[in-house]
Amino acid sequence: MRRRTARHRVLGKKDREMRLPGEEEPGRRGGSVIYMMIGVSAFVLLMLFALLQSNKKEQGGSDYIRQMQQKQVEEQAAAEAEEAEEEAEEPKLRAEDLDFWDMYPVEDGTDEAASLPAASGTDEADGDGTSSRAGRPDFAKKAQEEQQKTEQETLSDPSTDGKHTLVTTRDGKEEWVLISPYLTKNTYDYTKLEERAGLKRYMENGKKISFVGVDISKDTGSVNFTGLKSAGVDYVMIRVGTRGYSTGQLALDENFKENIEGAIEAQLGVGVYFYSQAISQDEAVQEANLVLQNLEPYRANIKYPVAFDMEFVANDEARIDGLSREDRTAIATSFLEAVRAGGYVPMLYGNKEWLIREIDLAKLQDYDVWLAQDEDIPDYPYQYAMWQYTSTGVVNGIKGDADLNICFVGYSQR
Repeated sequence: MRRRTARHRVLGKKDREMRLPGEEEPGRRGGSVIYMMIGVSAFVLLMLFALLQSNKKEQGGSDYIRQMQQKQVEEQAAAEAEEAEEEAEEPKLRAEDLDFWDMYPVEDGTDEAASLPAASGTDEADGDGTSSRAGRPDFAKKAQEEQQKTEQETLSDPSTDGKHTLVTTRDGKEEWVLISPYLTKNTYDYTKLEERAGLKRYMENGKKISFVGVDISKDTGSVNFTGLKSAGVDYVMIRVGTRGYSTGQLALDENFKENIEGAIEAQLGVGVYFYSQAISQDEAVQEANLVLQNLEPYRANIKYPVAFDMEFVANDEARIDGLSREDRTAIATSFLEAVRAGGYVPMLYGNKEWLIREIDLAKLQDYDVWLAQDEDIPDYPYQYAMWQYTSTGVVNGIKGDADLNICFVGYSQR
């Protein structure tokens, strides 16, 4: 047995000596495989462990991100709620608070930025080159002041302030006259005026509440009073007489008797007027007495007023040209008071210029006014009872131009 064993040992050594480099010994192959498998298994286990740890970290990171996002949403919602509350408490922005006003040049025509002085202790421009607002005037306030100034100028414009009325003088000049707050204003609604066949009527609820009239004298010629009546005329104003504007002589109108009797026969309402050129109160009383004497036979038929007509003479000098406003007012008062004393209704005749500039209406408020203004709508601001709206009208019963009137007072019904 020893020899065999020794032989085996000799062969084994010889075999080892004859093995090529890199070849394993026959008895050691199994151990290497086992070690390799253990190593692989350990590596796989390490990789699985690492993967599990990585998943846990990713899951933990996602939870953290979600929490941070939720927190940011809540903080943003709280900030928006606080901002909305502050905006509700702040005053509303007005046009004058805006900054665009400083884009406009200042009044002297120079550029705003060039004309503004530098603020004390500050530069005209900030460090970044932008213009500084420190030391600038309040342009919103300035714009507001300019607007107020414009509004004030508009109000002070006599053509729009509602406190003046335009008067054309006899020499053709226009003048804005302040409307007196102490005189009674007319309250007529001119939308209620209607015109039929050239005759004006004042309507209310479809009913005529005014009266159609004409004024006549010898200059009118022959009048067909029945024709006037059929045309819708309600009354006539007949001239009684005149005073010469140069001689001063009194004269009865040549057609007075014919006209008044024709009007009464046609059952027209009757009123009269006198053309005055009196230069004293005594002359005014003389004129009134002439009227009263000639009306006496027809007293019962005189329902409409007795009017005083004083006016300048066109394109010629007249006796009254040298009278003052106070003189003309006193003369008119004397005539009208004499008429009232005689038992008739006194009335003052005149155009807008005469009534506003040439006499003192404040002293003549006790008398009805007969306005002469050739317009579709009068702009006379004060109260009047009768309006002569054209001297070139057309009406059946009068040949040629007719003086047409509308009366707002029912004199014949009194």
